[in-house]
Amino acid sequence: MTTITSPAGRLRWTLADGLTLIGRELSRLRQEPGQIIAALLFPVIMVVLFGYVFGSAIQVPGGGDYREFLMPGLFAMVTFTSVQGVMGTMAADASLGVMDRFRSMPMARLAVPFGHTGADSVVGVPLLAAMAGTGLLVGWQPHRGLLHTVEAFLLLMLMRYALSWVGVYVGLVAKNEQMVTQLATLFLPVTMLSNAFVPTDGMPAWLRFLADWNPVSALTAASRELFGNPGMAASGHRAWPMEHPVAAVLLWSAALLVVLAPLSLRAYSRQGRRA
Repeated sequence: MTTITSPAGRLRWTLADGLTLIGRELSRLRQEPGQIIAALLFPVIMVVLFGYVFGSAIQVPGGGDYREFLMPGLFAMVTFTSVQGVMGTMAADASLGVMDRFRSMPMARLAVPFGHTGADSVVGVPLLAAMAGTGLLVGWQPHRGLLHTVEAFLLLMLMRYALSWVGVYVGLVAKNEQMVTQLATLFLPVTMLSNAFVPTDGMPAWLRFLADWNPVSALTAASRELFGNPGMAASGHRAWPMEHPVAAVLLWSAALLVVLAPLSLRAYSRQGRRA
């Protein structure tokens, strides 16, 4: 086996192996069409359910249509809940011995987590497209032009990619699909304790503080700002992430990548040494 010592060579090696594993993950999805259908139907159901069930009961700050207020929140919610799929895949591969097989091969160490996070990002594109198409059908639309719309979707994809590293790390540490299933239930309160579905103005001060500093709220507010959707009316108690939501999302994404990517690589390497 040839040893690659130059940084450029190691980078090319990692990218090549990572792309191979991205293809593996996408091939596995093609063999499970039911999973793809369920993933595409989930955002559609959420748009219809929340848009029409809650739409007549909630007042939008500053006025406006609730479904336009809601769509950025649903984009953010689906982005954050996507981490559950990466967690489950990593835990399944670890428990079934797939990771041990990868370690026995002449493969770059970072290729395995890179492959899983890359595959999740690729899958996220049609999911966002399905949700956006459904939103257009129920009356949502961007109002600030093509450039800001593209920026909003790129911001959503950036956060999704950063969060996928959370899924990689948790899946490697858990190594058990049952534990991952239990941990996945914790993501629902995180998404609900935000401005995704209701304004935070009516919350108690301590709860509003948690909601305003929740990264889900920052991603929702950034999407509303870039799409030009209602819900960005100014109030006297807004926290820094709500005043600068795009910057907040960029900082959250960078922090997750800087912290979780090295932790994931270390967890993957430690499992190999213990094996």
